[in-house]
This record gives sequence, C-alpha cells and structure tokens, in this order.
Amino acid sequence: MALSQYEQLDTVILDQYCDAIGAELLMKSVVMFEEMGPQYIGAVATAINADKKEAIISEAHKLKGAAGSIGLKRIQQLSERIQCGDEPEWESQFSEWFAQINLHYDADVSLLKQYLAGKS
Repeated sequence: MALSQYEQLDTVILDQYCDAIGAELLMKSVVMFEEMGPQYIGAVATAINADKKEAIISEAHKLKGAAGSIGLKRIQQLSERIQCGDEPEWESQFSEWFAQINLHYDADVSLLKQYLAGKS
C-alpha cells in the first residue's frame, strides 16, 4: 500500500516506535487506546454539553496526548485545535472539529492497526 493511504497517521513516529520497541508492543498500546478512546471522547463531549470551555480544553489536551503517543495524527491535530481555546475561530469551529474526531475515530484506529500489522 502506498504511504499516502496512511496520511492520517504519523508514519515517521510509528516507524521509529516499531524500530525501538517493536510493532507488537506498539499494537498493545493501540489496543489500550482503542479501549480508552471512547472515554476520552466522552469526556470532551460532556464538557461541550456542559458548555465549560476550560474543561473542553483540558479534555481535548488529554485526547491529543493519547492520540499522538500512538501516531493518530488526524485525531491529534483536531484535538490540538480544540485545546487552543484562544484561537479566533475556536468558538465557531470547536464543535465541527469534535464532530470530525467522532467521524474518523474508528476508521483511523483501524487503519493504524492495519499499518502496524504490516510491520509485524
């Protein structure tokens, strides 16, 4: 498969991790994230529903870190935008960025697992 099919992943980091710790160990982290991801996303949703800007930013920061630690570039980048509450477009855009996370989460995690399976 062409690397462009993995553009939503941070393949440079993933390849470095695979070289350092192996694809199997990294896959365990991915499975853990897959189990915890809905809780991270749910925490952001709860903060959004409560209209608590500081909580939205805080929970998005946690999601960003977790996604980034396993190479989920698109989820990381969207979360980073949500955590930057001082950006001019934040008020009008954070809900759309969060909707994009929800839209792409399952597919991106599946793609990540597929990528790592090819590294084993």
